[in-house]
Amino acid sequence: MEKVIDFYKMSGSGNDFILIDNRATIIEPEVAPELARDLCRRKISVGADGLILIENDDEVDFSWNFFNADGSRAEMCGNGGRCVARLANMLGICGSSLSFRTLAGIIRAEVSGSRVKLQMTEPRDLKLDMELELNGQRFNTHFVNTGVPHTVFILDGPEVLEQQEVVKQGRKVRFHSQFAPAGTNVNFVAVLNEQALALRTYERGVEDETLACGTGATAVALVGAAKGMVKPPVAVRTKSGETLVIYFDPKKELPQEVYMEGETTVIYQGRLWEEAVHIPL
Repeated sequence: MEKVIDFYKMSGSGNDFILIDNRATIIEPEVAPELARDLCRRKISVGADGLILIENDDEVDFSWNFFNADGSRAEMCGNGGRCVARLANMLGICGSSLSFRTLAGIIRAEVSGSRVKLQMTEPRDLKLDMELELNGQRFNTHFVNTGVPHTVFILDGPEVLEQQEVVKQGRKVRFHSQFAPAGTNVNFVAVLNEQALALRTYERGVEDETLACGTGATAVALVGAAKGMVKPPVAVRTKSGETLVIYFDPKKELPQEVYMEGETTVIYQGRLWEEAVHIPL
């Protein structure tokens, strides 16, 4: 019989992930990027926005290795962080209050049933009202790093947001020379009221619009507050229709402590067969 690996499929507000308990190193580090590319392919494999491997850690409850659908490693993913926190608690790896290590630093979380509140990485590099040239046109945009880089376009209302060509425009900005070499995630946002935003995001690494983005929701809430358009807690309505709530100190233009809260869903538990991938397990 072929080697099989247990995995979990989870969703955080529409961002879906494949999660594997890898504390026994059933997946070696050198094969993980290619495994992520294989497993995240939709229709011909499990399909997901990313692969999360739970690893041992001597100082905190666990560490993770997070891979985007294209096999690249991401410093941080808010919705993935909420999913992995809930799963680690379910598996008995940690209690309901926990911390884990990412490339962006140590993250803390509180699990309450299916709902998870996650401390985001300390935001940095806030830049408001940047001028960006695209196809001979000049656009006003904003930037902040919330664990990963995010560019934010504030649109004139939800109707304009609905009509926005997120993939076409997002891809141009993501690969723009102004953000080279790392690239950027690209967010299009509309203000709904003084404590609510609507968001659509093009995600670097997935290279497509996703149904939600936790670090993106954090980015638009911070930018909106810095521009005086919203005040915390900010409810961010994602493309999936679910809402993420962002908490931070309204007195600071760029607060050091930011929290994101929302629902997580365990979709299914399964067993991965070796024939499902193109590498030996």
